[in-house]
Amino acid sequence: MGEDNRIEKASMDAGYFSEDHVPWLEKQGIDAYVATGRLKHGVPVPLAPRGRIPEHLSLKDRMARKLRTVPGKAIYARRKAVVEPVFGQIQQAMGCRQFLLRGLPKMQGEWKLICLVFNLRKLFRAKQISRA
Repeated sequence: MGEDNRIEKASMDAGYFSEDHVPWLEKQGIDAYVATGRLKHGVPVPLAPRGRIPEHLSLKDRMARKLRTVPGKAIYARRKAVVEPVFGQIQQAMGCRQFLLRGLPKMQGEWKLICLVFNLRKLFRAKQISRA
């Protein structure tokens, strides 16, 4: 990836939060927004207190507070509009709910094939719409 395309911000679900992962992202110059756990649907998330995030908080508590700030909520909410629908469409419309092959290299190949088919379907549908 060229310097022009460097990732500056990343939002990830709780499965990616760890005491090792977040500092690694920060060392790469990536402003990370990683959920620290799952929240029940419909439960309002309280806003973070105003002011700087205290340094004495644990990494997990600092990240949770960062996600409760107005900018943090906006950045993390964008993830739902950009990434989540793709996984839902792959699972629901294409029926890809689990990998069929064993081993990391085979699984990676299978995932690339699934993504290729997903993108080809999008291109095909876009072409059909543009002809109409």
